[in-house]
Amino acid sequence: MFDEERLREFLEAKGDWEEGTLGEWLEGHPERKETFETLSGYERERLYTPEDVEDLDYEDDLGFPGEPPFTRGPYPTMYRGRHWTHRQIAGFETAEETNERYKYLLDQGQTGLSTDFDHPTLTGYDSDDEHSEGEVGRIGVAIDTLDDFEDLFEDIPLDEVSTSMTINSPAPILLAFYVALADQRGVDREKLRGTIQNSIFKEFIAQKTYALPPRPNIKLVEDVIEYCTEEVPNWYWANVSGYHTREAGGTAAQEAAFTIGAGMGYVESGIKRNLDPDEFAPRMSFFYVSQTDFFEEIAKFRAVRRIWARLMEDRYGAKTDAARRMRYHVQTAGESLTAKQPMVNIARTTIQALAAVLGGCQSLHTNGYDEALSIPSEDAMRIALRTQQVIAHESGVTDTIDPLGGSYYIEKATDEMEARILEYLADIEEMGEGSMREGMLRGIESGYFEQEIVDSSYQWEKRKAEGDLKKVGVNCYTEGGDDTEIELFQANPETEERQKERLKRVKESRDDDLVEERIDALREAVENDENIMPYLVDAAKAYATEGEMMGVLRDKYGTYEDPGVF
Repeated sequence: MFDEERLREFLEAKGDWEEGTLGEWLEGHPERKETFETLSGYERERLYTPEDVEDLDYEDDLGFPGEPPFTRGPYPTMYRGRHWTHRQIAGFETAEETNERYKYLLDQGQTGLSTDFDHPTLTGYDSDDEHSEGEVGRIGVAIDTLDDFEDLFEDIPLDEVSTSMTINSPAPILLAFYVALADQRGVDREKLRGTIQNSIFKEFIAQKTYALPPRPNIKLVEDVIEYCTEEVPNWYWANVSGYHTREAGGTAAQEAAFTIGAGMGYVESGIKRNLDPDEFAPRMSFFYVSQTDFFEEIAKFRAVRRIWARLMEDRYGAKTDAARRMRYHVQTAGESLTAKQPMVNIARTTIQALAAVLGGCQSLHTNGYDEALSIPSEDAMRIALRTQQVIAHESGVTDTIDPLGGSYYIEKATDEMEARILEYLADIEEMGEGSMREGMLRGIESGYFEQEIVDSSYQWEKRKAEGDLKKVGVNCYTEGGDDTEIELFQANPETEERQKERLKRVKESRDDDLVEERIDALREAVENDENIMPYLVDAAKAYATEGEMMGVLRDKYGTYEDPGVF
């Protein structure tokens, strides 16, 4: 970036400043701490200068927006062309209540739907199953059959809206419900837009809402990749998630590396099915958290795009920009929200959302200020959505592309983040003896990922307890504000019984012989190692339940017991 003569002159000037102005000032004005670290524990220097970017190659390391390595953004005009998708998550109680929340958010200016499901749905149990007791509709919407989807998307035009579904182990079944609903309405499958999370590696690493063992579950991911590529070509077959890795206490580099490693594993799974990366990889998106450490997050977002572009070209032979371009959704950090002084969470979320935008996200969810206390209220969701809209329309940060690009600090932080991520990827590859797919599986089976997160989480909590990491309203500035009166969302205690009664009515009205026929066909497909997606769609159309379909898979593959890390 600089010729040797100019850099030499600069270094001499910097030395004079350090010995003179800075040294004299520090004698009477000591700094607040001996060392300054990011939220992830990465040390930060006092000052960043041309010395820190002397090896930066603009064309190879930065490039231009819309061109590899995409450091400055995946699209040529970025937000000057269109803003990111405002995709607030909704999902609670039954399909009817969630449909009302959908419509409310769309009326408020949301531009994409996103659905959270309750714990029974996430783990493949019906609402009337003994495993579901006390959990129906609690942390998301309860879904048992296609009948629920009919109400969930009532008055929602499937060919006009983009829908995201946060579901992993039973992802093929929920996708089958969506495709069946589209077929029922006469909507061309090619017009369906959205994503099914289908990021099963993440479940075993962090969130733990799995239903089957890792290896057969990866086979189901492959089925979805193949099916979507052939039948639902504009649907994202995975939203590869690192969100829960970070929420569990992982560092920024761990979140990024474990997510990229998972993405590489899925690419290798598609190749295993003899699919061309240039055909299927463009329909894979990613999902990251945005924490409160503003510059660390921006550096992370820029680094992951650069790494992915190079991996797709150099390792997997991708020839198109579409296959090399990483697109990702961001959610602000639920972990950062506090039950004490909850209105302060609005400030935290604003900082996190701004970092996501300056990092170049394609889709964003901003958390409600009351989420440390309950499912977000309508008021909290409205404020969260308005936060995005203020950034988009009032802040001016969308008027130029990658406005922090070229900052000595940002470029150095991006390089350092890239190096940390690549170190983790090398470790995973070594575990898999050259295969990232196998490395991810072995890392799960050995407890490697969990142990890494446990270790970093311990350090994180230790810094909080010692006061090195400040948390406003929790370990500093705790006076006042704890008695803030806010109206919280109240779950309907009758939800579980209403959902069970609904499921009972569906079972009584459906054709049991047809259900049995479709379930038997699914069982035969599983035994013959066929792609099960067409059979799931057929079963969904007969109003077979999620639990009945997942039961076939459990009968074949069993369940998974977490080996733990100790």
